[in-house]
Amino acid sequence: MQERSLIARHAATVLAGQLAVMAYGVTDTIVAGRHAQASLAALSIGSAFFISVYVALMGLLQALLPVWAEQRGAREHAGIGRSVRQALYLCALTSLLGMAALLFPDVVLEWTDIPPDLHPPVRHYLAVLALALPPALLFRMYSTLNQALGHPRLVTWLQVASLLVKIPLSIWFTFGGAGLPALGVVGCAWATLVVNYLQLGLALWLLRTQDIYQPLRLWQPLERPDGRQLAAFMRLGVPASLAIAVEVTSFTLMALFIARQGTLAAASHQIASNLAAVLYMVPLSLAIATSARVSFWRGAGNDRHARQAALIGFRLAALASIALSAMLLIAKYRVAGIYTAQADVVQLTAGLLAWVAVYHLADAVQLLCIFVLRCYRITLAPLLIYGCMLWGVGLGGGYWLAYRGLGPLPTLHSPTPFWATSTAALAVTAAAFAWMLARTLRSPQAQS
Repeated sequence: MQERSLIARHAATVLAGQLAVMAYGVTDTIVAGRHAQASLAALSIGSAFFISVYVALMGLLQALLPVWAEQRGAREHAGIGRSVRQALYLCALTSLLGMAALLFPDVVLEWTDIPPDLHPPVRHYLAVLALALPPALLFRMYSTLNQALGHPRLVTWLQVASLLVKIPLSIWFTFGGAGLPALGVVGCAWATLVVNYLQLGLALWLLRTQDIYQPLRLWQPLERPDGRQLAAFMRLGVPASLAIAVEVTSFTLMALFIARQGTLAAASHQIASNLAAVLYMVPLSLAIATSARVSFWRGAGNDRHARQAALIGFRLAALASIALSAMLLIAKYRVAGIYTAQADVVQLTAGLLAWVAVYHLADAVQLLCIFVLRCYRITLAPLLIYGCMLWGVGLGGGYWLAYRGLGPLPTLHSPTPFWATSTAALAVTAAAFAWMLARTLRSPQAQS
């Protein structure tokens, strides 16, 4: 009972913070849309590019959670401090790579046939976000450390408080006022930069002043790079980062392929993908909380408790996903009606939301499994399965059905084939991951 309560409370706290972070993007979308149609278009392109870069690099740092949670379980508090200082080298490398990608986006802009008149605002937007990337990645390190320590509440408070700063700053910088000229869509980027440095500054202050960090001895001189430890970080983080990149790009490419079908299909898909992203936050929070507990018990040398924590997290994720999927199925027309009043969009969206409900069930299972598998250092096989299923079956199968047909089946110019094949691919992925996790947990070591 205590383990279930710990995981549930940890997950609820993480979820609140994740929803606050999602609200940053919602804020910018509303502000840019109110400013000008061109601003909204530039924001859509620029934010998609930034998110693709940031999420992939973030995966490298998020993957360190099992490392620090295990050290906490083993009571190696000073070891956590040394490990965090070594991770700073990894963060510096990812920041440089990300900044280079954001500062030189011309190849991607030309390859994707972005209208030339949008190139300047997108470049300017990304240039500002390049400066905002290092504090964002450092704050992700702080967030991961807190999750490993079982204290996510401080991170959530900072994320919610930052949202209260982000909203007025985005409005002010975009529209101008009080002596500041209107910056347009770039104002949203400047607001993000200010918020990111504010978050990082507060995080550093907490690291210096809060008692929970004192045993870690974080503020020691920075050691030279430890090739052995950094290689271990990369073995864990690179597959995790690539797996996240596969997830993100499969959704991005799906949207681009569906956009060819016109505004009705694009609008319906946008609503469906938005709902899928919101629902995704629930199993993600449970996966983070569960993996922290599993790694803690593994570090403490108690693999039986680690196995129990994994099973508790699995049950919680299953129950939550079943409840959310059932509610979405029952209220799919009402949910679609919240987003739009156009009857044809509501009709098509409601059909897609039925697929989203099933998709979410598989998504919750696979997400919980892949996080726990990382606790046991199983990363490469899930990456290969992701690539084959999400890119090959999900994206490729949807494209084939939508634009080529399959045997006696004619082409289906609709978003439905993409959601159907992606759901099928994710269901197979979830089954494979569940089998891998069950096999891992049944091993003699996991049951000792």
